[in-house]
Amino acid sequence: MKPETEGTSETTLAWWATNKGKGALLETTIDSSVASVSDEIVTVEALYSGISRGTEALVLNGRVPETEYERMRAPFQGGDFPFPVKYGYANVGMVTSGPSHLTGKPIFCLFPHQQRYRVPATAVTLVPESVPPARAVLAANMETAVNGLWDGEPAIGDRIAVVGLGVVGFLVAWLADQIPGARVTAVDINEDRRPIAEALGLSFASTLSQDDHDLVYHTSGHPSGLETALALAGPESVVVEMSWYGNQSVPANLGGAFHARRLTLRSSQVGQLPPLRRSRWDHARRMRLALELLGDERLDCLISGESQFTDLPDKMAGILADVNHTLCHRIAY
Repeated sequence: MKPETEGTSETTLAWWATNKGKGALLETTIDSSVASVSDEIVTVEALYSGISRGTEALVLNGRVPETEYERMRAPFQGGDFPFPVKYGYANVGMVTSGPSHLTGKPIFCLFPHQQRYRVPATAVTLVPESVPPARAVLAANMETAVNGLWDGEPAIGDRIAVVGLGVVGFLVAWLADQIPGARVTAVDINEDRRPIAEALGLSFASTLSQDDHDLVYHTSGHPSGLETALALAGPESVVVEMSWYGNQSVPANLGGAFHARRLTLRSSQVGQLPPLRRSRWDHARRMRLALELLGDERLDCLISGESQFTDLPDKMAGILADVNHTLCHRIAY
């Protein structure tokens, strides 16, 4: 099966979700049609890619709502939802040909799990010298966390709770904790998250009852976590919902004291820049910032495991199903 057949005959292997709960490494054409988009094209040999467990689990299990097929497309997605689809957005590789300032350099690209690919030079971001390529797989998650901080607008001295400690939740808490005077609590019912929080210098709680937080982020991906987040919010505070549930129904308790407390429930999604930054920022500048923020070696604790690319057919389903232990699972090529 060769899902991509147009353009050059050169092929490589890529991970495809082929049916509900199933995937395979398929021979895939390296798309040369991008040559008509830009005069500067880079060829990249993948070094690592990162599995975004929550989103990729929804994709592999066919839980992307039909209404979101277009909005959910990854920048270099192959195929269409539901299946077969080549999906992913955390690829770190070495540029083997292209403009001189990129050739021989490690880059990050919002590209699926694929051994070799060609994209416009504008689609890749240089990995800073301060960031090991193996850690740069966290860039897409960091970009999401940065956007979440912008959407929530935390302030000096704020009491902040982050409910749900996947990779994005940890990064949101880690960034917020660097705000002077901020009191940040990282909340998760999974006690296995405690040592990771401590490694990042965060205050951890498996349960929390104070309803006086100035700002609450929900990043667990579970409806029950949203209930917890709403309960922790102080009067007239903001709850930023960063979880995406696919086609899952999400009940929210908007009765009781919700209105009396004048709470704001705000969505955050990395596909768009917050309105107050659109006139000065673009996606490329935000990605450069995300990579620069990965210079702290403590962030390596967010890589929960590593597998070889060739082992994906046997391991992907298990990686995506392991909610309690998987953070960012890194693929080595």
